[in-house]
Amino acid sequence: MVSLLRAETGQDSWVSREVKIPAVSVKTFMASEKKNLAAANESPGLPNSTPEDIKLDQSTVAAQDKEQADHQSIFWQRTRENLQIIAIALVLALLIRAFVAEPRFIPSDSMLPTLQVGDRLVVEKVSYRFRTPATGEIIVFDPPQQLQIQGYDKDQAFIKRVIGTPGQTIQIQKGKVYRNGTALEENYIAEPPAYNMEALRVPEDQLFVMGDNRNNSNDSHVWGFLPKQNVIGHACFRFWPLSRIGRV
Repeated sequence: MVSLLRAETGQDSWVSREVKIPAVSVKTFMASEKKNLAAANESPGLPNSTPEDIKLDQSTVAAQDKEQADHQSIFWQRTRENLQIIAIALVLALLIRAFVAEPRFIPSDSMLPTLQVGDRLVVEKVSYRFRTPATGEIIVFDPPQQLQIQGYDKDQAFIKRVIGTPGQTIQIQKGKVYRNGTALEENYIAEPPAYNMEALRVPEDQLFVMGDNRNNSNDSHVWGFLPKQNVIGHACFRFWPLSRIGRV
């Protein structure tokens, strides 16, 4: 037992009185305080954590960070690869268009009935690097100087059929086209030409070209010969519309 003195007030004087508190209550109180202090000193996020547990948690976090970094690295690697593929495809497309072949759109009716407005063609550019365009072939070309003087843009491509090559003589009489004195059998024209032209000899490195729609075509019978250097390529294949797909 523990003895304490407590003062009490009376009417006239102070009286001392002994109060007895059981010792077991004090011990219980001290033990509870020690337990609360120990709990307060423990880490709130890691109750009863051992060093091994802390190391394991740190390893898990590190593994998650590494996995996320790996995913980001794979994403950027694939992005770079896709961009490289796109860049290579663009370069190849530009090279093919410049040196091999390109698509062309027919904007006028000067080549009726062979080619109609809206037809889309493949123009190949390789063969004429090794040979002269042959008679009967359809070619695409940049306008010669005489057409540019008339106001046509130098990049405004024309499309016509080759009628005469260097050294040949071309003449138009009575609805017929003559090459070296022989009338041509032309089952591809819209109608016979309604004009005449005196015999002309095609100069070296020049071509004589005409539209299949003979009476509605701005061609060599109007502005003269075409320099071979102006030829872009050979219109060889129609890919649109699908109903008329095939060689031209």
